[in-house]
Amino acid sequence: MVDWTAQERSIISSIFANMNYDDIGPKALIRCLIVYPWTLRYFKDFGDTQTVDAIKSNALIAKHGKTVLHGLDRALKNMDDIKGTYAELSVLHSEKLHVDPDNFRLLADCLTIVVAAQMGSKFTPDMQAAFQKFLSVVVFALGRQYH
Repeated sequence: MVDWTAQERSIISSIFANMNYDDIGPKALIRCLIVYPWTLRYFKDFGDTQTVDAIKSNALIAKHGKTVLHGLDRALKNMDDIKGTYAELSVLHSEKLHVDPDNFRLLADCLTIVVAAQMGSKFTPDMQAAFQKFLSVVVFALGRQYH
């Protein structure tokens, strides 16, 4: 179990309350796929992903980015049991999709970069620390099935 301070809970809730999911989700996934091109192997059924422009304009990738970001709402609503919240999703990604668990960390890093870019100077070190702690717990929970 993770101990969350009242300030961390408030910061994390504030970040998500002000987040444009339709913008941030696709941008984070697109960044991940471009910066870490080996992650594209999990998106073979998403159509053309051969070039940066194709990735950026791929509607299925954008849609999945939104889905992933909205999936974090489950963790936000269950901060005291993120591992339990994502147990089923961890099994899906490990046993059916065979996703390398390190990809969750890569996507979390890309999400942090995109959120920081959107928020600018409002994304203080305290905010980053709380946000990255939250994402680290999510990444651990998603990778739990692999351990």
